[in-house]
Amino acid sequence: MPFLGKARSSSTPNPSRAMQTLWRGDVYLPSWHPGRLSGAGLSASSDAAYPARICGSPECSVIWRAPWRSRQRPIFEERWGCSGRCMFAMVQTALFRESADAVKLISTTPHRHRVPLGLLMLAQGWITHPQLRSALEAQRASGTGKIGQWLVDTCGVDQDQITRALGMQWGCPVLTTDGFSPDAMALVLPRLLIEKFGPVPIRVAGAKILYLGFSDRLDATVALAMEKMTELKVESGVVSGSQLDLAHKQLLACHEVEVKLERAEDMDSLAARITALIEQKQPHKSRVVRMHNYYWLRLWLEKGALGRSGSIPRTREDVKDYLFTAS
Repeated sequence: MPFLGKARSSSTPNPSRAMQTLWRGDVYLPSWHPGRLSGAGLSASSDAAYPARICGSPECSVIWRAPWRSRQRPIFEERWGCSGRCMFAMVQTALFRESADAVKLISTTPHRHRVPLGLLMLAQGWITHPQLRSALEAQRASGTGKIGQWLVDTCGVDQDQITRALGMQWGCPVLTTDGFSPDAMALVLPRLLIEKFGPVPIRVAGAKILYLGFSDRLDATVALAMEKMTELKVESGVVSGSQLDLAHKQLLACHEVEVKLERAEDMDSLAARITALIEQKQPHKSRVVRMHNYYWLRLWLEKGALGRSGSIPRTREDVKDYLFTAS
């Protein structure tokens, strides 16, 4: 009777793939074994009933030899982890990637000198010199506020004209809130991140594109994080202030995915905490992204929690969010 337990794969010809064995009576066949389908009376149909799992950690060197110790979950970023140690390594790699991507985005994004909004509108003939002077004086006297809002308040400039000018300034489309569904969009990202960074998910088009609205300036870091988390292409644009304010209020009035905010001492502690949550919850799907100084972990506990559009949840049930800050 072969020894049942966890055996090291130093004797296997391909340890990177040797992560699970099949059990039939007294015969054990590793997933890499050529006789896996034909050798011990196994067929393609029986193989489908007992699919082999390959650990997502490149450092893993373990074969599971006890059938009752094999596991189908948890799944982290489309990869399965055969043990807590391997899951910890996968989480560490993901956190390092997110930190590196954030630095790379800042260093590789070219600085674009943007024409001041007032001068841009003046050049387009949308406002006059006296109007711009009046708005600037009011802004200076108040010591606060944006020039676009002062043009609206003191000079009666139409808000839609300001939004159009912002679109030209940022080289982005002007979006509307047509098709906005607060209940569905409230599940896209945590409320805290909406309040901190200002993005408002407007709608999903063709189950492929997520439109993200901003008031007066785009945020590439937010857009990148949303693309990773939702697995959709993100199209950022500016939205008229009145429309965005109304959408923001409607969004915050809806139920969001349950979220918890935590603080980690350092990156190793953060990786350990995320690993513990994944091992405890055993999610069908999980992913971590960085949005400025926050690390956002989302857990889809069951397959039914996934909607039809990328990875946006279908419902707030069986989905959990965790936000972390780390020193």
